[in-house]
Amino acid sequence: MNIKNSILLRVRLAFLFMLVFSVGIIYRIVVLQHVEGEEWVALADQITYKVRKVNATRGNIYSDNGSLLATSLPFYKVAFDPDIPSEKLYKSGLDTLSLLLSRFYKDHNKNWYKQKINDARIAKKRYLILNRKQINYQEKKEMSGWPIFKEGRLKGGVIFEKVDKRFRPFSNLSYRTIGYINEEEDGVVGLEFSFNKQLSGNDGEALYQKMAGGNWKPIYDGSEVRTEDGWDIQTTLDVNLQDVTESALLRSLEDHQADYGTAVVMEVATGEIKAMSSLSRNKNGSYFERYNYAVGRQGLTEPGSTFKLATMIALLEETNINLSDSIDTGNGEYKFYDNTVRDHHEGGYGTISIKQAFEQSSNIAMAKLVDKHFGLKPEKFLQYVDDLKLSQPLGFQLFGEGSPKIKRPSDKEWSGITLPWMAYGYGLELTPLQMLALYNAVANDGKMIRPIIVKSANKADQVKENYETVVLNNKICSEETLSKIRLMLEGVVERGTAVNIKNKHYSIAGKTGTSQILENGRYTRKYITSFAGYFPADNPKYSAIVLIKNPKGWRQYGSNVAAPVFKEVADNIYARDIQMHDAISRDVEPQYGFFPVVQAGNRHDLTLICNELGVSNHSSVEDNWVRAGIKANSLQWKATYDQENFVPNVLGMTLRDALFLLEKHGLQVKYEGFGRVKNQSLSVGKKINKGERIVIELS
Repeated sequence: MNIKNSILLRVRLAFLFMLVFSVGIIYRIVVLQHVEGEEWVALADQITYKVRKVNATRGNIYSDNGSLLATSLPFYKVAFDPDIPSEKLYKSGLDTLSLLLSRFYKDHNKNWYKQKINDARIAKKRYLILNRKQINYQEKKEMSGWPIFKEGRLKGGVIFEKVDKRFRPFSNLSYRTIGYINEEEDGVVGLEFSFNKQLSGNDGEALYQKMAGGNWKPIYDGSEVRTEDGWDIQTTLDVNLQDVTESALLRSLEDHQADYGTAVVMEVATGEIKAMSSLSRNKNGSYFERYNYAVGRQGLTEPGSTFKLATMIALLEETNINLSDSIDTGNGEYKFYDNTVRDHHEGGYGTISIKQAFEQSSNIAMAKLVDKHFGLKPEKFLQYVDDLKLSQPLGFQLFGEGSPKIKRPSDKEWSGITLPWMAYGYGLELTPLQMLALYNAVANDGKMIRPIIVKSANKADQVKENYETVVLNNKICSEETLSKIRLMLEGVVERGTAVNIKNKHYSIAGKTGTSQILENGRYTRKYITSFAGYFPADNPKYSAIVLIKNPKGWRQYGSNVAAPVFKEVADNIYARDIQMHDAISRDVEPQYGFFPVVQAGNRHDLTLICNELGVSNHSSVEDNWVRAGIKANSLQWKATYDQENFVPNVLGMTLRDALFLLEKHGLQVKYEGFGRVKNQSLSVGKKINKGERIVIELS
């Protein structure tokens, strides 16, 4: 009995527990559905629906002549909502669609695609990625004409999701300068990053639904925020010159098996960078653009003898020394305290002039001169360095510019040898672009300007932001000093350390540089070689710098490693720029015979005279100044060379006509002899310098 009662009690308790539990479940269901229902539905929507960013189309990057350097091309991911097409449309087009998909992607047969789409339709799957491969715009247009797909997104269910990809028409040309930016926008590379704000535009927003497999399907419900495409940027880069510069630099690096090299070409008057290349060697021994050594922090190096330009400017401005003054450099070694300064020339240069010391790049001469005139006032020397804008970054447009490292007398590292070393480019670190800006200032009549690589940011044909040249120093030195400096820089190529790049077609001015590499606090037998200068020396149009680190072999100096790269680039520019060429003059031979001696002059005067004399004459040109030719039994007037800012052709003219025409162009004329012009001292087509003198010989 007791056992029976005990069992009944347990059953009743279990039943009561199940009843309470069931009531609790029913109560919770009622609460979820009718009390908390809206809250849970909203939460579910938050999980499966999300407003996501829609990337704007990135702007283009153009070269100086409008060639595309970087652009965004549209690609598409193809997805399908198999539940949208009507039954009739679906059945009539599925077989053909499956066949076309199979032929297009070439990864599965027709039946595989048909089965995949059917399974998704039966399962009411609203978002099916047909293939992971992205297609281009032309392929999208082709697919848009296929069965079912041609009905579009609303009736056919096809979804083309746009994905922009960055494309470089010139492949790896100027890769690091143009740069890139990754999806997280934390890449610090080139124009793409430095002008990301202008290029990126304004992103939009759209509602997406999370589908099975973690994919997100766009929901076009009219709440989308439209994107604003990025602006285009117009650079100063010359595609052809960039190619030439990279090729010349690469050949030298491969020839000398160097660690890395950089080269920059700049237009003197505007400061526009026409080419900028930096190549470094990887583990496989090949070279590629990995880092911009012309501008960046890793490009900071001891400039070596190219810094002697700044030294000579300070000396000429501060003292009364003359270039003809002599200085004893001894046997090539000179002690400053416990340190020995050496010249590269074995046995030394002995006693030479200051001009020769610069041309032959004597370290001893520069160190002795600076120690003598600035040893007791190093701050004064550093003031000249500051005035030449070598102690601060240039403020260049590319992000990541290196800051110069220049010691001061107040620094712990300053010692008695610091100033003499600094005189020939040791104990301080500068970027190649900073040194180029100084040499460009010498070429630009003393005006130092900040280099520029982007001219404007544009939207369509409308300029949104314009970037103009900034003058850093209106005059880096006096005219007298500037004249002496230019004379010495020309002498370096005419008879100094860079005589190997001298040529008869155009003149080069510049300075070689060779500095030892400091490793673990000690200078090694490894070198950084460089050459900085401008050309043509008599009328500078371009400046450039070449720097190559750690060349191997017996050629390890700026003259035979870096300077030849400079000349190869300069030769190419000279060959392409016709305005640099001196026209080849030809003596005009008078044509005797039936016609009077008529050579050249004012067309209206010559026509009047010939008409009075009854001489048949004709003209196919409207130019005021012409020369005569014979056609059949008459004279024919042909245009003579007469262009503004260039030397005209006055050969064969009378003195009166020649004087008028030459003085109209701003030339100072000196003449010798009588008759017509036989010779002129300035070649036809040469660019005129204001106030330039010309001598004409009459006969």
